[in-house]
Amino acid sequence: MTTEQRAPMEAAAAGPTVARMVIGGESVDAADGQTFDVVNPAIGRTIATAPLGGREDVDRAVAAAQKAFEDRKGWASWAAGKRGRSLAKLADLIKKSSEELAWLESRNVGKPITGARGEVIGASLVFDYYAGAANKIYGQTIPVSKPGLDLTLREPIGVVGLIVPWNFPLLMASWKVAPALAAGNTAILKPASYTPLTAIRLGELALEAGIPAGVLNVVTGPGGTAGASIAAHPGIGKVAFTGETTTGQEIMRLASGNVKKISLELGGKSPNIVFADADLERFAKESPYSVFDNAGQDCCARSRIIVERAAHEKVVELFADATRNVKVGDPADESTEVGSLVSQKQRDRVKDYIEIGQAEGATIVVGGTAPDDPALADGAYLLPTVFDGVSNDMRIAREEIFGPVVSVIPFDSEEEALRLANATPYGLSGSIWSRDIGKALRAAKALQSGVISVNSNSSVHTEAPFGGYKMSGIGRELGMAALDLYTETKNVYIDLS
Repeated sequence: MTTEQRAPMEAAAAGPTVARMVIGGESVDAADGQTFDVVNPAIGRTIATAPLGGREDVDRAVAAAQKAFEDRKGWASWAAGKRGRSLAKLADLIKKSSEELAWLESRNVGKPITGARGEVIGASLVFDYYAGAANKIYGQTIPVSKPGLDLTLREPIGVVGLIVPWNFPLLMASWKVAPALAAGNTAILKPASYTPLTAIRLGELALEAGIPAGVLNVVTGPGGTAGASIAAHPGIGKVAFTGETTTGQEIMRLASGNVKKISLELGGKSPNIVFADADLERFAKESPYSVFDNAGQDCCARSRIIVERAAHEKVVELFADATRNVKVGDPADESTEVGSLVSQKQRDRVKDYIEIGQAEGATIVVGGTAPDDPALADGAYLLPTVFDGVSNDMRIAREEIFGPVVSVIPFDSEEEALRLANATPYGLSGSIWSRDIGKALRAAKALQSGVISVNSNSSVHTEAPFGGYKMSGIGRELGMAALDLYTETKNVYIDLS
C-alpha cells in the first residue's frame, strides 16, 4: 500500500472529524450551531460531525448563489469555454484526490473500497464530459411565416437546488452539479444526512479549481428542514432530486409555490427478463451484481428475475450458486464485493421485507440472514438473498426493498413476461436476455422503462440519457439531455420588413 493510500486510513483512526458546510466560498457551521453525527455503518461508530442546516442556512446559501449569478463579471457571464476549463480543473482535482474521496465514501456509506474508487473516477469523468459540453449549448434559427429572423437562446435558469441520495453520494452529485454549472447556473447542493462528507469535499475542491465563491454551495442537514427549504424557496428556480418516490412527491408539492422547474429520479423495481434461449451461464455470472452491488441499495437494481418457465430451475440453480460466491465483508478489504447497508435502520427495513416474503409463501433459496462472521457483528450487514416461488402480486415483488434481495418469477410466454415486467408503478431500468435479437428488440420497445440493456446489466453511461417512466421520475440526466434540465429556451424574433 502506498503512502497516499495509507493516509486516509490513518486519518480515519484519529477519531471523529468536524465537517462544515460551504456557503459563499467559506466553511461555516449551521446558523444555530447544531450538529449531527455521521456514522460508519460497517462498524457502527461515529466518524464525523456535520452542521444540522435548516431554513436560515438555505437562505444564506441562496443569497450567496444569487449574488454569484448576478455578478456581471461572474460565472454566468463567463465565456462557456472558460467555464468548461474550470470544470476540467475540478475533474482533475477529483482524480488527484481519488484515494481520499474513495475512503471517505467507503467509510461513510459502508461500500467496498474498490467500488468507491470506481465511483470517484466515474464522478471525475462526468465533470470531464460536461467540461467539454459547456461550449456546445446553443440555440437554433427557425424559418417563420413573417419576413424576419427567428432564433432561440439557451440561457441558465439561475439558482438551482440539487438534492442527492445516500447510496452513491459523490457520483449522484456529479450528475447534477456538472451540467448545472456547465450551463452557467449557480447551485446549492444538499447531500443526504447519512452521507455528507464527499459533498462537502466537492465544494472545497470546486473553490480550489477556481470556481468563484457562491457558485457551488453545500448545505448539510435533514430532508425535512434543509431539503424542504430548498424545494420551497422562492429564490430557487429549479430543483433536482434523486431519492425515494414519496419524498419526490413532497418536493413536487413544495416546488409548486413558485412553479419551480423540477427533475426527479425516483424509485425502481426493475426486471431482469430471461428467455430460455439466453446464454444462461453468462446471465448467472453477471447478474448478481445487477442487484447486490452496493448491497442492493440502487434504484436500478434488477430486483425481479422474470424467467421463462422452461429455464426456471436452471436459472435458479445457476443464480443461487453465483450468489453464494459473492464476497460479503469489511469494506476496507480489497476482495470485498458487498459491504454493509447504509444504517442499522435500513438493514432492519430489509429484514422486515425478508420476513414478509416468507409470510407470503416465497422460499429463500440462499441468504436471508446476517453473516455469521463475528468481525462483522457491529455492522449493518445482510447476506444477498434469493427468493423463489414468488408471484408478481407479493409485496416483495411490488415494493422497492432497497437491499440485497431478489425475487424469481416464472412466465410462459413473451406476452406474459412483458405484462409482468410492466405491472409496476415504476419504470426506471431493466435487462432482457435472449439470443433472438428480434425478440429482444420487441421486448425492449414494449418494456415501460427509461433505461434498458440487452444481454447486459450495463445501462448507465455518462454520454447517454438516464431517467424513468411512470413513478420513477421526470426528466433525463446524463448526456447532452441533462443540459435541458438546467437551461431556459428564449425565442427572439427580429422583424426584417
